[in-house]
Amino acid sequence: MSRVSYTRRDFLKAGGIGVAAVTLPGCATASQRSVVKDKRPNILFFFPDQHRFDWLGHNSHLPLRTPNLDALANRGVLFTNALCPSPLCAPSRACLAAGKEYDNCGVPGNGQNYPVEQTTFYTLLRDSGYHVTGCGKFDLRKPSKSWGHDGKHRVDGKCYLNIWGFSDGKDSGGKHDGVDAYRKGIVEPYTAFLAERNLAKIHSEDFRNRHNFKTTTPTLLPDDAYVDNWIAENGLELIQKAPADKPWFLQVNFNGPHPPMDITKRMKDRWRGVAFPPPNGSAEIAPEKHSEIRQNYAAMIENIDRCIGLYIEHLRKTGQLENTLIVYSSDHGEMLGDHDRWSKKLPYQPSVGVPLIVAGPGVSPARQYKPPVTTMDLAATFLEYASAPVPKDFDSISMKPVLQGKRGRHREYVYSGLKPWRLVFDGRYKLIRNFNPAKKTRRNSKTSLNKTVLLFDLQQDPLENVNIANESPAIVERLTKALDSA
Repeated sequence: MSRVSYTRRDFLKAGGIGVAAVTLPGCATASQRSVVKDKRPNILFFFPDQHRFDWLGHNSHLPLRTPNLDALANRGVLFTNALCPSPLCAPSRACLAAGKEYDNCGVPGNGQNYPVEQTTFYTLLRDSGYHVTGCGKFDLRKPSKSWGHDGKHRVDGKCYLNIWGFSDGKDSGGKHDGVDAYRKGIVEPYTAFLAERNLAKIHSEDFRNRHNFKTTTPTLLPDDAYVDNWIAENGLELIQKAPADKPWFLQVNFNGPHPPMDITKRMKDRWRGVAFPPPNGSAEIAPEKHSEIRQNYAAMIENIDRCIGLYIEHLRKTGQLENTLIVYSSDHGEMLGDHDRWSKKLPYQPSVGVPLIVAGPGVSPARQYKPPVTTMDLAATFLEYASAPVPKDFDSISMKPVLQGKRGRHREYVYSGLKPWRLVFDGRYKLIRNFNPAKKTRRNSKTSLNKTVLLFDLQQDPLENVNIANESPAIVERLTKALDSA
């Protein structure tokens, strides 16, 4: 296969802002991929940071623009009750890599590296013959900040990207980690790219003066240097470099729509005057500011959707689309002011609920799947599509039978947790233990936990405003047993 190259200007021009599908300049033809002998599907996995479950244009009550994701949902399965195994970056991504529940993944928080001795599904894919690649933030060595200029984590003669199972790729920091590294003189791929263009200091100073949510003014970066556009470009280059004689796996970890609400001027201009409903149970911030925050959050999602259009068009032009499994999800959600809370880490649905769309060969089209699922199960799903065995110590269960329409209910219960609290969800009722819903508590205080169990009926109370535990003892008992046996 011949190499395809393009400039950042080509990338930006091809994408535009708000374009549903575009043609990437200079793409290889389908015949140039005809030498592929292994007929297993390619796997393209989009895994952005902090995209909450209900912010998709497909069947949403919000004024969102996600034409490419909507088209994927029409081609495949949209899971409406998908949860992450832990609503924090490093644990959630570790659970996925290991195919294990939160209590078994070895990464209880953002302060721990992924255990070197623990295998990953990436390694198992590579061992089965896949060319395994990735870009953007993986957060498997989040506290070590050892990316290096090439994002391969070369430390003491070891290449951790290779240890985790990758054939090629570029791991970069999240939004704040990258800026923090730059200020400390630590080399990180994205800020190194900005430094080459004399933009790193400007970006760092901009972050110094930004509130994570309340600052909604545009970044000073040009569109072709914006982080998610840079990540998307890296991923497209990895596809183009993939060998033609084996299937490939690519994980694209966009940094958005994680805060701060830094978007380019062009992204922001598209959302001026668009009204959003205020958060549920919020009294802290004026509705006008909430709307501005939500405009920026929507703009980041729209830009990610635009980038996805570039990938789909590239696969179509190179004859790979029909044999590529495409998956879109997120590591966790975002509260966006609901219950007067922001960010993640909480057992509420905006924090633990994530989008999940799967389309590709053999996937039943135009289906909405309402029973509960967990993103941790993507590990076994990818392995089954690769005809690779799933280790016995995995908690992950393949969703391939569901995707093919051969199984009705995948799991009776799914779980999520972080530090003291745990939850169990059956698709309607959600039980939460060791969580204090009071907004302000002393961190790590032994007295801060609310010992009262919380039970929400998401069918009758989707915003989780009414605790029905006292009036539903049988449901509490059933879900408690399920949580105890997890």
